[in-house]
Amino acid sequence: MRDLYRLIGLFKPYWPWLVLGIVLSLVTLLSSVALMAIAGWFITAMAIAGINAVSLNYFTPAALIRGAAIARTLGRYGERLVTHEATFRLLARLRTWFYEHIEPHAPAGLEAYASGDILSRIRADIDTLDNLYLRIMAPVVVALLATILFVWILALYSPALALAELGLLLVAGFIVPALVNRLGYHAGRQTVECSARLRTHLVSDLQGMAELKIYGAARAHSASVQAMAHQLAAQQHTSARLNGFSQGALGFCANLAMWSLTVIAIPLINAHTLSSPTLAMLALFALASFEAVMSLPLAFQSLGETMTAARRIFSLIDLPARVSEPASPLPVPQSLSLQLENVTFHYPATNLAAPAVNALHAINLALPAGHKLAIVGSTGSGKSTLIQLLLRFRQVDSGRILLNDRPIELYGSEAIRQRLAVVPQQTHLFNTTLRDNLLLANPQAGQVEIEQACKAALIHDFICEQPQAYETMTGETGINLSGGQARRLAIARALLKPAPVLILDEPTEGLDPLTAEQLLRNIITWVNARQQSLLLITHRLQGLDTMDEIVVMEKGSIVESGRHAELMQAKGRYYDLRSATLSMPARIAHN
Repeated sequence: MRDLYRLIGLFKPYWPWLVLGIVLSLVTLLSSVALMAIAGWFITAMAIAGINAVSLNYFTPAALIRGAAIARTLGRYGERLVTHEATFRLLARLRTWFYEHIEPHAPAGLEAYASGDILSRIRADIDTLDNLYLRIMAPVVVALLATILFVWILALYSPALALAELGLLLVAGFIVPALVNRLGYHAGRQTVECSARLRTHLVSDLQGMAELKIYGAARAHSASVQAMAHQLAAQQHTSARLNGFSQGALGFCANLAMWSLTVIAIPLINAHTLSSPTLAMLALFALASFEAVMSLPLAFQSLGETMTAARRIFSLIDLPARVSEPASPLPVPQSLSLQLENVTFHYPATNLAAPAVNALHAINLALPAGHKLAIVGSTGSGKSTLIQLLLRFRQVDSGRILLNDRPIELYGSEAIRQRLAVVPQQTHLFNTTLRDNLLLANPQAGQVEIEQACKAALIHDFICEQPQAYETMTGETGINLSGGQARRLAIARALLKPAPVLILDEPTEGLDPLTAEQLLRNIITWVNARQQSLLLITHRLQGLDTMDEIVVMEKGSIVESGRHAELMQAKGRYYDLRSATLSMPARIAHN
């Protein structure tokens, strides 16, 4: 119930829309029942009047019938319009609310979740939440109000009629839905969970289809998807059978109510308490009144799906924060200097067999304003972890990071990230034009600035060769570009960002040595001209002679630091890495 109340609380900004939708639904229902009841009375009264050759005022009932028909039509249209408008507004708000709450958890807090799973929650699970209003809240409220009104109307004619109607409405509107909910809650929950697993697998398989084909695993994964699809179909079949049973039960109760009221009313006619047209009116009134509860079994059947979707969403929202934010953040200065003092960080253990290990241990380094710092080392030495700490995606275990000689925790994380231009190892391109992808870094950038950045990143010539130049579509995740082209486009985007610090994580990965060296020279020229600081993380050691400082890391620790000439003269770890790198082309050529 806590999740239900919490979910209803999210609807608060849209209560006027929700209430108006319920009112229109009630008006439509009452018009429909009135139309059926008055038509029954009118037809019967006209038949009796014709047999007895007496006159009858048919203008009033005809006007009432026409009015009820018009009210039902307008009410139905208005109800559909308002309830769908309310639902679309609500879904849009829920998606924004959900993203705003999970964005601070990225990337550290979401590492345990597959991208397909998160996509399923933000799309399918939030779509499922519209059941709460359309299928649960509105039908239940309308059914409750209508039942009270219908029973009161019948009580004006006879308490026995009211009791019969109330009893059968309770069976159809409470007992049958409760039974359906009990039998179908598990199936509804399993439907949501199985759908989520299926979407997650499909997204993962589509993203990794090339690898699956290379390793011959596509058939096995296809069989796994088929098995999940069959499981989902089985759950949906169970829900469909329950829905069929409930609709049959409600139809039976509606017809039973009509005949019950007819039987009860016959003695009243004999006693001249009721007229014959009134009998027809009450019988059809009883039959039509069950429209109020017809949607309740589906409402209760949808409860399992809705609450499972809500719990899946709240489970992400309620993740503990990995980084604490200051209550009153300091403004981030225009010019930045960064310093790490005795910083230690470890990733949590994934299982008992793989205990936590230090990713960084007692790291001390500085990046003054306008400084160019290169961090080199083999894969797994902790270089990329440094970037995540600087971006406030993670928080240090011990030690401290200073921004302009003040603890970085005193500044807002988002404000810090706005002042850093970063190219991570895994770059993301949106399915839009090359220009739009570039303008994400600086929406005010003009064509000259865009071309300058692309020339520095060695991607301008390629773009100009395309038929649509900068209006060329990148495709989903940049599929229309090669890995090297996508990386250079990401570098151009970072160069466009008006930030005092440029951070590049393996910017020359996937490039040939000559292109990599030229790209690095262009980047150095760019940051020197704009007086930016540069933090370069790489395992390729060419072109580092222009760096102000080079730091060598191994297994999370700094083992050596200095300028290029000093490190080469010392013939330590940097010398060994550079020698091995430079001799690699010769070994390849020899082989």
